[in-house]
Parts: sequence; C-alpha cells; structure tokens
Amino acid sequence: MSYSIDLSGRVALVTGASSGLGTQFAKVLAHAGAAVVLAGRRTERLKTLRAEIEAGGGDAHVVELDVTDHDSIKSAVAHAETEVGTLDILINNSGVSTTQKLVDVSPDDYDYVMDTNAKGAFFVAQEVGKRMLARARGAAPGTYLGGRIVNIASMAGLRALSQIGVYAMSKAAVIHMTRAMALEWGKYGINVNAICPGYIDTEINHHHWATEQGQKLINMLPRKRVGQPQDLDAVLMMLCAKESHFINGAVIQADDGFAV
Repeated sequence: MSYSIDLSGRVALVTGASSGLGTQFAKVLAHAGAAVVLAGRRTERLKTLRAEIEAGGGDAHVVELDVTDHDSIKSAVAHAETEVGTLDILINNSGVSTTQKLVDVSPDDYDYVMDTNAKGAFFVAQEVGKRMLARARGAAPGTYLGGRIVNIASMAGLRALSQIGVYAMSKAAVIHMTRAMALEWGKYGINVNAICPGYIDTEINHHHWATEQGQKLINMLPRKRVGQPQDLDAVLMMLCAKESHFINGAVIQADDGFAV
C-alpha cells in the first residue's frame, strides 16, 4: 500500500531557510504542496532558493528575519500572514554554535548561542503560536484550526558532548520548551514536537568530515557514517501532516542511534 502526505492549502514558515537543513526542509514541504515562507537574514540566498522551488512548480515566498530581534520576529510573521495567508506549520530551525571548552566560554559566546537557539526559537514559536491560538478560539480568521510546530533541537540536547556544551544546553532548552508548549497548546489542536538530528553533512561542516578529527568522530558513530539532510525528510513530513494529530510533545531522535 502506498502512502503520501499532501500539504496542499497549508502555509509553512521555515526559519533558517537559507542553508543546510532549513533549505532541505523548505524544498520538501513545497514538494508536498505547501506554500513555503522562507525566512532568514541572508535574503539573496532565500531568493535563489525561492526561484529553485518555483522552477519545480512549488510556491515560495521570502521574508527577512533575525530571530535575535523581537521586532524582526513580529514583523516577519505579520508579513508572512499578510502576503501568503495564515500560518499552519512552523519549522523552527534557526541555530548557531561555537566549539570550545566550557572554561573558555565568554559572556558574548554564551549570548550568541542562547539568543538564537533558545530565546529566538521561543519567541518565534510564541508569535506563531499566538496566531494559531487566536484562530482556534475564534478570535481570528482561518479555515484550518490548530497547527503544527516542529522545533529543530539536536541529539546534543539529549547527550552531553565535549567542546559544544553551551550549544547542548541551548538545545536541551528547546526540548523542554517543546514539551511545555505541547502541554499548554495541545488542547487547541496545536501539536508541538521536536526533531533531534545527529551529525548531518551540510555545507557548514562538509569540509570537516575529511579531516583527521572528522574521521575520528565518524569512527565513533554507531554505523560510522554521517547523515544527509534528506534523511530527515520522513520524520519532518510525518510531524507536519494532518494525520499526525495524535503526536504531540514528542522528541524524536534522528541520529542513527548515536544517543542510545
């Protein structure tokens, strides 16, 4: 029996869409029929992605978004809903990291990671969640009640790893944030879940896997391989589908078994 997920008529906002996982998420959602709002700071790259999606028959739009700026969050979400329509899906993907020992972390380093990964993710989800809640309560227009919020955490939020302690702390916060939002918003039909990717090969880290340190890391992994962005397609689509109405507050590891 074949099975397909159709997101036609849905509007999805993807943060951090200009590269890596965000780019892949946007392409997959558009291919499934969603109108995708590409959000991020590098708007020229977003425009290039929009053109690629449109060339393949998809529907994509660009909004500038800096998740560390609360006014920018509110403006981007409002712009997205004005231009495209009410938001049904949020892929809360923006993230940054530093690599250093904990004793070397400065206040600026700490704020750099936390402001994007924890604080930024929270206020993006809050802004979108407010609008989903208003529709569910009948205080705002919209034919689709409820919604899907997918927070992109990390297996580092589940397992302590050296050199990226603050990053791991920020993603642990995202995991707990996911559960808290699921608890408060679930009764309104808003399902909030998290994906915890393992090591994924993207343009940011691609060069690292060929280095001696990268090869050592690969050899530590259960199946001695890193994932590809498309390896997350299936779990992403499952969590965005209307058929996933019984999945709420889930924290799903997609790490090839690394956090076991």
